Amino acid sequence: MKFLTQFKWKHILAVVAGVAVAGSVMAATQDMSREAIAERIKPVAKVRVAGAEENTASAGQQAGERSGEQVFNASCAACHNSGVLGAPKRNVAEDWEPRIAQGMDVLLDHSINGFNAMPPRGTCMNCSDDEILAAIEYMISDL
Repeated sequence: MKFLTQFKWKHILAVVAGVAVAGSVMAATQDMSREAIAERIKPVAKVRVAGAEENTASAGQQAGERSGEQVFNASCAACHNSGVLGAPKRNVAEDWEPRIAQGMDVLLDHSINGFNAMPPRGTCMNCSDDEILAAIEYMISDL
């Protein structure tokens, strides 16, 4: 019994020592310049308050508006090419007709705010409303 207790402690100490060594090796190989540290700890998102003036354009607007095809390929194609969870397939009229009959405003609202299995903005959180509209127009362009 004493052997098992000593055996367990040796393994626990070995694991702790291994983790400590691995952590120090990782720290030694990382760039520790101010710029690199600032890049690693920068916020992943910004809070925007409705009605507040913005001094800077969003990332999507800085690079210029993306086309409907670009937005579709980046964010929509995974579901709308195959019809995952009932997503209307691109340029399949029978999938889109009941949705289009509700009006483009409803279609855009569902795309922006999410509806049924579709997440808000189709997970393209940096897409502007105009880019979402362009993606919808691209999906129904050949009906």
